[in-house]
Amino acid sequence: MLQRRKRPVGLRRKGIVESYIHGGGRIGVLLEINCETDFVAKTDQFKALAKDICMQIAAANPSYVSRSDVPAEVINHEREVLRAQALNEGKPAHIVEKMIEGRLEKFYKEVCLLEQPFIKDPDKTVQQLINEQIAKIGENITVRRFTRYQLGEGIEKKANDFAAEVMAAVKK
Repeated sequence: MLQRRKRPVGLRRKGIVESYIHGGGRIGVLLEINCETDFVAKTDQFKALAKDICMQIAAANPSYVSRSDVPAEVINHEREVLRAQALNEGKPAHIVEKMIEGRLEKFYKEVCLLEQPFIKDPDKTVQQLINEQIAKIGENITVRRFTRYQLGEGIEKKANDFAAEVMAAVKK
């Protein structure tokens, strides 16, 4: 008899993959949100949370789930850009580092889902929304990953220089 290998209990994930389509099919989101039991994953409350987070992703277009997901090279590049901006504004060097840290916090709030203001209640972040649901449900909830699609995104439009084409044709 063939025996199935069991995964360690700590690695079993429960939850759902939620989808959301917005703008007449112009934007689509897939979200994996995890919890501890199938019972919770099947509740309307959990599904509503997943749908709200999908709407957040569609509207705010985050790049990462949390700041720990932002690659070091992205952070370093952002720091250099912010440093150049601050120096171009003529700020003293001792103030520049504080400005960079403040602007980096703003950067995280723009690109990290959990740090964004929640679209339905901007007075709280998405993480605070999740924490409220954790308190109500009594179970840990985590956003594992998401993908956002936008119609036409990534398709490079060929730039046509009509005048140059006409001149090239005339010269032949």
